[in-house]
Amino acid sequence: MNWVKKYPPFLISEYPNGDDSALFQILPVPLERSVSYGVGTRMGPSAILKASENLEVFDGMSCPGESGLKTLPPVNCRGPIQKVLGRIAVATEKILLQGRIPVVLGGEHTVSTGVFMALSRHYRTKIPGIVQIDAHADLRNSYQGSPFSHACVMKRALDLDFPIYQLGIRSLSPEEIQLREDRKIPGKDALELCSGTPVNELNLPEDFPEEIYLTIDVDGLDPSIIPGTGTPEPGGLGWYQTLNLIESIARKHKIIGFDVVELAPLKGSLISEFTTARLVYQVMGIIARQEIKSKE
Repeated sequence: MNWVKKYPPFLISEYPNGDDSALFQILPVPLERSVSYGVGTRMGPSAILKASENLEVFDGMSCPGESGLKTLPPVNCRGPIQKVLGRIAVATEKILLQGRIPVVLGGEHTVSTGVFMALSRHYRTKIPGIVQIDAHADLRNSYQGSPFSHACVMKRALDLDFPIYQLGIRSLSPEEIQLREDRKIPGKDALELCSGTPVNELNLPEDFPEEIYLTIDVDGLDPSIIPGTGTPEPGGLGWYQTLNLIESIARKHKIIGFDVVELAPLKGSLISEFTTARLVYQVMGIIARQEIKSKE
């Protein structure tokens, strides 16, 4: 338990760290390997967990922590990236086998590749869809010499045959634009979502899977909301808009897990890590309320 001081259990100030029966199984992954601009993502998971101690248990509609919160030891991020991704996959699949909700805290966006590996193995014949909130498409086949760059994570998802839906994109390379056209990748970019009257309701394609994994890069939100991220882009999603979009997805689909990545805490400011911890808890609330409804 030497890890607990640096990675205190989520909302430990209000709830004891749970056991395997807890609905939300929180997995810190302090990976920082391929960042290409600002640095600090390795400190993201610890900062989120420490900030969570200052959250209120009521999220505005319910108390998500009552569904159970268990924070797991951080994934060892030393060694070759393929081995790190393997460790993430093993830890995530263990949560899935228990029938619980993995909540993965990054670290750079590459951590999601390890989660996708676990999802691919676990679901096999009935693969879930992936909804991505992000400023960047992350569809490069390779970036700065690595296919495991944070800029390649959604291309790796496509390689594993996941259907994907992109939200909030506003920064793309010509290669990514062409791939989106060739593969007819659905989504709504930031220009459509945020200019004029904000879009708050979303309908995924009719043939999109019922089960959804949600990957949230914090730079998908406007940097005025979460400035502490390595590659900030102006013109992002608003706070309530983000929550409304996720809630609209959860009403029609089952969210089976999510990650929140790319927080890079800023020295002398607590805004980014607290807001990210709040975002994590709000998404838990959306999922928990739908879980309760499904059992009624």
